[in-house]
Amino acid sequence: MKLSTKGRYAVMAMVDLATHSRGKPVSLADIADRQEISLSYLEQLFGKLRRDGLVASVRGPGGGYLLAREREQTRVSDIIMAVDEPIRATRCKSGSPRGCHMDKSRCLTHDLWEELGNQIYTFLSTVSLDDICERRVLGLRNFLGADAREGVRAAE
Repeated sequence: MKLSTKGRYAVMAMVDLATHSRGKPVSLADIADRQEISLSYLEQLFGKLRRDGLVASVRGPGGGYLLAREREQTRVSDIIMAVDEPIRATRCKSGSPRGCHMDKSRCLTHDLWEELGNQIYTFLSTVSLDDICERRVLGLRNFLGADAREGVRAAE
């Protein structure tokens, strides 16, 4: 599964905004500099984030963007969906009447990859901006017991 640049950059920029705003607008130029993201690309992403109600813009001198809701209320899945980033692990086109193959059948592993995409979405919907800012995102090492961690390392 590969999340595109659009989704990754949107999350990075929102975490930057959540970290640096402290109730004051943050300019996209500042976010672009800190995160090494093109300003014009950020403008496109923030237009989508604003339309989805995740950020609010402030015009004029000292203007920029603010979070439209508390850090705790904004989920990573909200950000990714706002920038039109599908969370899918399958290459199959969703909603295609043709199926995965030209003969309208589904590939043998379609259900596996579709469920993986669902699990990724479920995980991202449990992680808030605040969790990331406060470094509370539990990875596999914290979620599983020691025995399971050793099994994962052995498989790598």
